[in-house]
Amino acid sequence: MKYLFIGLSLSLLMACASKKESKEKIKNPLSQLVPSNFQTNVDGKATQLYFLRNKKGAEVAITNYGGRIVGLTVPNQSGELIDVVIGMKSIEAYQQSTEPYFGALIGRVGNRIAKGSFTLDGQAYQIYLNNGPNSLHGGKKGFQYVVWDGVQTDDSTLKLSYLSQDGEENYPGNLQVEVVYHLNENNGLEIGYSWQADERTVANLTNHAFFNLNGEGSGSILDHNLTINADYYTPVDATLIPTGELASVEGTPFDFRKATTIGERLDTTINEQLKFGQGYDHNYVLNKAGEELEWVAKIVGDKSGIAMDIFTTEPGLQFYSGNFMQSKNTLKNGVKDKFRTAFCLETQHFPDAPNQPDFPSIVVEPEMVYSSKTIYQFSVNK
Repeated sequence: MKYLFIGLSLSLLMACASKKESKEKIKNPLSQLVPSNFQTNVDGKATQLYFLRNKKGAEVAITNYGGRIVGLTVPNQSGELIDVVIGMKSIEAYQQSTEPYFGALIGRVGNRIAKGSFTLDGQAYQIYLNNGPNSLHGGKKGFQYVVWDGVQTDDSTLKLSYLSQDGEENYPGNLQVEVVYHLNENNGLEIGYSWQADERTVANLTNHAFFNLNGEGSGSILDHNLTINADYYTPVDATLIPTGELASVEGTPFDFRKATTIGERLDTTINEQLKFGQGYDHNYVLNKAGEELEWVAKIVGDKSGIAMDIFTTEPGLQFYSGNFMQSKNTLKNGVKDKFRTAFCLETQHFPDAPNQPDFPSIVVEPEMVYSSKTIYQFSVNK
């Protein structure tokens, strides 16, 4: 009987431990990620998965393949951890995805370049056309497809670096880039960029995280409440290239100066600009005094109560409402990437800047060090 009692006690303890472990996995959605699924070789370089954590329980998963944010968990109004960034469960899944930019670092030049061409110092450059008649997010093999050198300096900080060599994607000059991801103790994801080149070139860096503040695969983002501190935006032509005009948002569907749901005025049959983009896919001219780090936007999940405030040194913010999501990819939690189930708010310089002399310049002068910073700060809306 004594041994039977001990055996039953051990069984109960093991069952309790198993239940506790199961609960922990349920509490943290990123526990489903298998690090070995991110350990392979791409172009002769090793890929892996990194986890950043803070003392409040927030967590970020990042792979050095494309510098991608794979997932990001923060607490909702009930204290439950919610994964607010959509991603894939393996390197292979990212490679096979019909959406190449999930969570990725973007460069050399984020956004579109008209006809893929620009002139610098009298020399014409032609970039690969991968978006209709235009070049998008760096060309055929942008930064989303390269393996970055990664060093995790502490539990909450990851440093990624990459040398984009002279002539890569036909851009001039060797461009050295460093990106530091840091999860702060206030549940903010800080992204610091720095870059320098050995000759004149162009660069416009950003991150292309796809967010749903109600959680990955939780449904439409149209009832998220969005605020953007911008009086103007840059209208586009039918191929989504800016016309060069800075148009007032006053009286248009682009006015998010007061909190408005994404879907409230999203009618592609009435507004020509929304028709061109099949929804929102436009750059906002942020109300900023200069290059200081400033608050520029806020968005709140209608079901979770999770709020994301955005601070940046950049002059522009590209708002994308998930218009080209087509349920062709399976996300890491097994759900399809359905139409408008995620949004992007990309801090950056304006689209087609090399061909728009009135836009803020993205020219990189040799041997000068450039930097920018963006913070996605999470909290619970009250």
